Amino acid sequence: MQLYVIRRRTAWKTPEELEATAGRSARIGNEEMSDQVRWIRSYVVEEPSGELGTVCIYEAVSPEAIREHARRVGMPADEVVSVARTVVVRPDPVEAVAAE
Repeated sequence: MQLYVIRRRTAWKTPEELEATAGRSARIGNEEMSDQVRWIRSYVVEEPSGELGTVCIYEAVSPEAIREHARRVGMPADEVVSVARTVVVRPDPVEAVAAE
């Protein structure tokens, strides 16, 4: 599998909508497409509109598999980009805290 970054813009109005979608995403990925996609992590971002978007890291057999997973879940996959190399300066924090 190849590592990919997926950008999903302005897809959710509330954290609750995002959580419901995340549950569907995990279920479909784990139960229906486990040989094609693997969700690694996501970063939730606040879009200029105030809606929520994400930057997701997935392993997948192809960009098409990621788009099919997104279609089944009912979420966008605005950009799907193959990762050429990973550079880790520091590990991710346990939980990111939004600036206030």
